[in-house]
Amino acid sequence: MSLIEATDADFNTLIAKHDKVVVKYFADWCGTCRLFAPKFKRLSGDERFEGVTFLDVNAEESPEARKLAGVDNLPFFATFKNGSKFDGKATAREETIVDMINAL
Repeated sequence: MSLIEATDADFNTLIAKHDKVVVKYFADWCGTCRLFAPKFKRLSGDERFEGVTFLDVNAEESPEARKLAGVDNLPFFATFKNGSKFDGKATAREETIVDMINAL
């Protein structure tokens, strides 16, 4: 599955439409966010995660999506299952993200 850029305008629709969703919240000024971007893109194409939708959300431009996940630091990753928040962590460790996805 490819990486989808989401905003407040389509965020709720996307998490409701897909059973399993992982979201990366970032900001343009966040260096760690930029460094993690290629890893997240690679994970979105990993066949182990077939059926999982990957969303990229600019936390500064999408305050409603940010509030829904309880973002408190960046980069922040949240998983949603059947439209509801399942887990959320501020991290830059790929292993942590993989564990979150596998828990879905």
